[in-house]
Amino acid sequence: MRFPFVFLVFCFFAPVPAGAIEPLHPVEIKEWPVADSARPRDPFAADADTVWFVDQGDNFIGRLDPASGAIRRFALTDEPGPHNLIQAPDGAIWYTGNIAAYVGRFDPATGAIEKIAMPAGKADDPHTLVADPGGQFIWFTAQWANAVGRIRLADRRVELIEVPTPRARPYGIAVAPDGRPWVALLGTDKLASIDPASLALTEHAVAPGSRPRRIGVTTDGRVYYTDYRRGKLGRLDPRTGTLDEWALPQGGGGGPYGMAVDRRDRVWLVETGAEPNTFVGFDPARDAIISITPIPSGAGSVRHMHYHAPSGTVWFGTDAQTIGRARVDTWIGN
Repeated sequence: MRFPFVFLVFCFFAPVPAGAIEPLHPVEIKEWPVADSARPRDPFAADADTVWFVDQGDNFIGRLDPASGAIRRFALTDEPGPHNLIQAPDGAIWYTGNIAAYVGRFDPATGAIEKIAMPAGKADDPHTLVADPGGQFIWFTAQWANAVGRIRLADRRVELIEVPTPRARPYGIAVAPDGRPWVALLGTDKLASIDPASLALTEHAVAPGSRPRRIGVTTDGRVYYTDYRRGKLGRLDPRTGTLDEWALPQGGGGGPYGMAVDRRDRVWLVETGAEPNTFVGFDPARDAIISITPIPSGAGSVRHMHYHAPSGTVWFGTDAQTIGRARVDTWIGN
């Protein structure tokens, strides 16, 4: 029998990064191994008892029961290389068929799958999904197609917005409180925002040499991103154009990747350049790092994270074939 990793640390002796507040209390992290799995990733907590995820290499949708550790698999027989999933306001599970040029809708009640094809020859690698808070649309990135897409749920219409900068590699995506999607352009030192009314795309320069990978937006509309190349956390205030950066604990080789924002507007991210990966908390109210926790499995890489507000937890998948949970709302520094 394989047991979940449980990790609760009361002291973490690591170099204290500039601007950090001591003590850097760790969070509680628990992981569930996914047996015979290639790459479980991008979990999404539907509720306290159900966590959905995809396995990119073994082509299935998984459902984890955190209480028992039981995992049920729903095979994707067309082998679409599922990259990401979310639960949309309609209750269905939506996933990206990253190598099969479609976005899929999985009905948990019936097991039925609907495939929304991408326009012929365009956006054939849907990457990361995010639901519009109004429940009308799903937005997605298409990294190598250099585009951002929107699916209208009412009629499944797909609209595409091309990024003007060549090879911009639109990657992480988040929707701001005003309904405006923000996108990390991994192939550039830019972010992009989209007007949901006109679908006009605006590029926003950040620090030269940056490579923004994942993105999050706080309730005040400020946009945070992980700078994968330079090992920094960046923040853009769209109202003023002010750009701020913070060095992260692992330095320039830290490879910060997955990111989530909690209900207190704290930013949580994972540095993937070190083994074990480190789960890092940042508090915008103090403009400081507040927590550092090594991930018990080592993780390999944490590529995406999801914050589940009702339980106060951040969920993530790892390249060590685990699904992980960090309890951030019960963090000792609260």
